[in-house]
Amino acid sequence: MSLKGKVAVVTGATRGCGRAIAVELGRAGATVYVTGRTTRETVSPMKRPETIEETGELVEAAGGKAVVVRCDFTSVSDVDTLKARVESEVDGIDILVDDVWGGDMYFHFDAPFWETPLEDALTLTHNALDTHLIALHKLLPLVVARRGLVLEVTDGDNDDYVGAGLPYYLAKCGIRALGRALGVELKKNDCVGLAVTPGFLRSESMLDHFEVTEDNWRDAVGKLAPVDFKISETPYLLARGVAALAQDPEVARFAGRTLASWTLMKEYGYTDVDGDRPDFGRWLTEVRNAGKDPATTPPDGFR
Repeated sequence: MSLKGKVAVVTGATRGCGRAIAVELGRAGATVYVTGRTTRETVSPMKRPETIEETGELVEAAGGKAVVVRCDFTSVSDVDTLKARVESEVDGIDILVDDVWGGDMYFHFDAPFWETPLEDALTLTHNALDTHLIALHKLLPLVVARRGLVLEVTDGDNDDYVGAGLPYYLAKCGIRALGRALGVELKKNDCVGLAVTPGFLRSESMLDHFEVTEDNWRDAVGKLAPVDFKISETPYLLARGVAALAQDPEVARFAGRTLASWTLMKEYGYTDVDGDRPDFGRWLTEVRNAGKDPATTPPDGFR
């Protein structure tokens, strides 16, 4: 419990990586401000069933202390209220994890950009980028007060275009760019900033999309899900890496970088919650990018 006495704020903690990161930081002993839009009384436009209260309960069950705060990061006044509450209860933030997304309903990768609704593109970039800037502008003073760590959560560890559509690409590249810039800017205040990414994620919404559960997810491979899904991971693979970064006294050596779940897994020597070690980066390099047929390539050696 080496994060005992530390304060973390996780944005977008309702589900997916944000939820898992909040839980793992709590497991390590931190007090975690669990923030997001969906509560048991209020449903966000994502219309998902997960709530921040559920995340808070998971944090507490893991041994941490959860402070559940509804916050819409598209609203400056909401973030001002969050900041005021954190300031009134503690004297700063040791770990800020910026995981707001809110773009699932708005990205299109099956049609040319100019044939997709412009409003969807603008909403996606607003939800995925403006929210991060708002969170950083309001909460960075509290991070600087404790010489803390800021982690921007993105998708992908490089800026190669993989065909997910222009707005999605812009959003995810933008978050990596924030990680690079924070690495430089925060160093001036003895703080550390970087970005992190999962691989092929078995999030709650992804499992629902492929009509499987965590217990039978392999049934979707090559059917509703692409073959690459056999090298997928739970949100906890990245979350365990984030908890390791937060406890690493030499974390500054990673400032400005984008670190993937598979990189962190090898750096800190842990596994996914099922004991698996999925290396999606190696799969991309040695199978997809090498022109091999993923359907006939066994997952052995990549897990």
